[in-house]
Amino acid sequence: MSLAPGIPHADWLRPQWPAPAGVHALCTTRAGGVSTGPYASLNLGSHVGDAPAAVQANRQLLQAVVQGATPGARAVFLNQVHGTVVADIDPATPDGTEADACVATQPDAVCTIMVADCLPVLLAHGSGAMVGAAHAGWRGLAGTDGIGVLEAVFEQFKALALVDKAPVAIKNEVSDTLGGSTMAWLGPCIGPTAFEVGPEVREAFCLHHPAAQACFVPQGHGRFLADLAGLARLRLRALGVMRIYGNDSSAAWCTVGNASRFFSYRRDQRALGGSGRMAACIWRD
Repeated sequence: MSLAPGIPHADWLRPQWPAPAGVHALCTTRAGGVSTGPYASLNLGSHVGDAPAAVQANRQLLQAVVQGATPGARAVFLNQVHGTVVADIDPATPDGTEADACVATQPDAVCTIMVADCLPVLLAHGSGAMVGAAHAGWRGLAGTDGIGVLEAVFEQFKALALVDKAPVAIKNEVSDTLGGSTMAWLGPCIGPTAFEVGPEVREAFCLHHPAAQACFVPQGHGRFLADLAGLARLRLRALGVMRIYGNDSSAAWCTVGNASRFFSYRRDQRALGGSGRMAACIWRD
């Protein structure tokens, strides 16, 4: 069943967090769209092999929901490449901008991240003046020399807080208190009982962040089960973010284990020949 115009599907996730006034957030599931086959039904990815007309119709459904909450708002769809580039977006930013995270201080610019096993991370400054979203697969989360996509988002937050055009509420924020003024919501991702990785993944995290060892469970033959959401929580806390909501690494959040609700690239690509993409969105009035 497709969505009624402007009405979020009842199955979608609405973050349960104390977001500042004027900040809106949601995360789609696979419910409520028009796609068929492995993309059924609300596939929002234009690069996965789904019919372009179906993807466009699904994106229009999401845009209608966003605009139902905030007239004039627009979801900006990035070209995600498992990197650490952060885009500073506004309502006119074109779809297809290459980045794996985005931040916004302007109203109506909807930071949008697509996922199907990778972890979506939504961020809001406590003033409500600045929001962001990150696509945190293991490569982007680990990054290079211990600096990944979440650290890159915070560098952009700091830069925005210092520029002359920064909102008054954040203009005087100092770098070492920015994390304490920021909250995060983690969406669904591949869970810690499904994400089997090799030693190179463990090393990418543990070499620079020894505490990450607790997020890897040995499976023998050099393999490990990795807790992606747990790794993100460690990185966020290292940045000073202590208000973390959403995905607690329990089974209900696992994309692989909840086939009727979530897309999963790892589960569906081999079995079905394709997988759709969900979207996590955050914006301010």
